[in-house]
Amino acid sequence: MKRLLRIITAAGVAWGALGSPAYAGFAEGATAYNNRNYAVAYKEIEPLARAGNTDAEHLLGLMYYMGRGVQQDYKQALTWHRKAALKGKADAQYVVGAMYYTGNAVIQDHKQAITWFRKAAEQGHAEAQQVLGLMYRYHIGGMPQDNVLAYMLWNLAAAAGNAKAAEQRASIVTKMTAEQIEEGQAMSSAWKTGTPLPRSSRTGGG
Repeated sequence: MKRLLRIITAAGVAWGALGSPAYAGFAEGATAYNNRNYAVAYKEIEPLARAGNTDAEHLLGLMYYMGRGVQQDYKQALTWHRKAALKGKADAQYVVGAMYYTGNAVIQDHKQAITWFRKAAEQGHAEAQQVLGLMYRYHIGGMPQDNVLAYMLWNLAAAAGNAKAAEQRASIVTKMTAEQIEEGQAMSSAWKTGTPLPRSSRTGGG
């Protein structure tokens, strides 16, 4: 499981609001980061993060996590990701969840990990959906063992292009009844991004 929790390294930098004066410098910083010019990225991103720019907080958290442009510091990474996560940044919520899951810079807490993964998954974050599916499949962190919920989550994540979820869905299908598959399909079709994910199924409990 731990190997499957790959912390994102360059994903999730939002480009939507760059026209606002409050975002001046973020485009330059993000471009510099993607071009591996980390010193320039830090110079542009750090003041924006301190000013409360959510995307900059997330990117600065990645820089501390990876040790890019700064000395690697997991506690700083968690601090900046948590700031962005509390404002609803799904990529940051996923990273905070992963750090709680692995006990990286915090006391390991699977329930906290689930909380953050669920927040991201409910925004349509494919990696969070994939990991949450694993937690249902293997009864991790106090989650009920539920193949239908795992199938539903992997169905959603696979539709968003997550290859691991597609593989895991193909594997679990061989262990499910036709009724369970039908329920999982119906649940994934009915769910809408931004709404709560179901916490139980009719046929999938193990």
